[in-house]
Amino acid sequence: MRRKFRIEKDEKKEALIILESGEVDPGVYVALHEEKYALDEIKEALEAGPQAFTEAVRRRNLFPTSDLCGKLYDHIKPFLSEESEDRIVLDYDDAEALPAEGDDEFGEEEEDVELDELLGEDNDLGEDDIKEIDGDDDTPKFQPDDDSEHEE
Repeated sequence: MRRKFRIEKDEKKEALIILESGEVDPGVYVALHEEKYALDEIKEALEAGPQAFTEAVRRRNLFPTSDLCGKLYDHIKPFLSEESEDRIVLDYDDAEALPAEGDDEFGEEEEDVELDELLGEDNDLGEDDIKEIDGDDDTPKFQPDDDSEHEE
């Protein structure tokens, strides 16, 4: 899902406002949630580092992933240090956080393994083996304990 985050600073109220919008149709965004933070707390968290910033930004209604917190950190830090802008917009696509197709989590591609190799070399079944496996009667042998409900 594509999302936009409009980040505003309100110097009068000493607040940082993050407005999250989600794409419902291509190019059409709908406001999802607005969260307000104390400006001095966010500045302190930015100085403490990405982990402290992540803990400060996450709330009950706005809980960004680690990847998104990293992007917010990278955009908000210079934004708060500059005095010229009063708002910025961050575009984010959840697909960016997913690993590329074909990549293994260890960086190696998965090898195709033949089923015969897993079973070993002794995988030829003769007719006697098949008869032994399929020799039992497969009809269910269910009999209800109480058949009083079934009487007519």
